[in-house]
Amino acid sequence: MKVELLTREGCHMCATARTELARICGDFGIGFTEVDVDRAAADGNPEVRAEYGDRLPVVLLDGIEHSYWEVDEPRLRADLAGRA
Repeated sequence: MKVELLTREGCHMCATARTELARICGDFGIGFTEVDVDRAAADGNPEVRAEYGDRLPVVLLDGIEHSYWEVDEPRLRADLAGRA
């Protein structure tokens, strides 16, 4: 199971999502990765910014968009519990 948070530097909603995701994933004993879409684009992967850059933060669960603009905590907890 892979949890990924797509963010952008200076995004206050991204900072909130990061804190919430750390708490939720911590409850399940799993980690998550964070990808700055602007940095990814500069490093040669512009697709991630083109796809998700207008609705950050975005939570991906196993590479599939799970939620955007905020962490859908009840849904994420249910989905993580179902995959554990």
